[in-house]
Amino acid sequence: MSHLKEEKLLWQKGFSNIAGIDEAGRGPLAGPVTVAAVIMPINFRSTKIDDSKKLTAKQREYCFGLICEKALAFTIIHASVTTIEEINILNAVKRSMVQAVRKLTSVPDFVLIDGMNINVPGIPQKAIIGGDAISQSIAAASILAKVSRDLLMVDLDSKYPQYGFLEHKGYATEKHIAAIRRYGPCPVHRRTFLKKYGYFHSKLPDRTSQVTLEETLLSLGQ
Repeated sequence: MSHLKEEKLLWQKGFSNIAGIDEAGRGPLAGPVTVAAVIMPINFRSTKIDDSKKLTAKQREYCFGLICEKALAFTIIHASVTTIEEINILNAVKRSMVQAVRKLTSVPDFVLIDGMNINVPGIPQKAIIGGDAISQSIAAASILAKVSRDLLMVDLDSKYPQYGFLEHKGYATEKHIAAIRRYGPCPVHRRTFLKKYGYFHSKLPDRTSQVTLEETLLSLGQ
């Protein structure tokens, strides 16, 4: 269960529209990165809402519905693979976070962000490392982002069933890496990620190179 310590301090200072922001899909080898921003009502509490990584798929789906029902406002932004390739993953996340805040139908008077600062002039903010585990607002955003991205990856699985996106959602599992080696990358693979970790070679790598590459790709997906 995420806590309301940060929110309570802000409520005491007079802030009422506190937006939580988080992302899902920063590390995978395929698919978009998804950002969500959400404003929950003052004093809203739920023992169900927590860091999305700590919840089962069924628990996340339940919380997704609860958050959508109770939220004062929320937005979900998907940054495409093209965007990730053009401006890099960090800039894609930051730009999507700014877009998510600006598209909220209720203007936040404070923003809590998981792990990074963003450029939103006129709105005070606080970046919290591991915020999805200690702030209910950020945890709610993490759930919206995770569930939305997972649904997109399910759709992509129907288009590219050979890669197993339904199972791993684009992360660097052994099955995923084997599929990339067998079929090559598809249009939704992040080629900059694969290049950075040595996937593309003019010649097939020897077994030593293959083992090193696979270990590196697997570590990226953790």
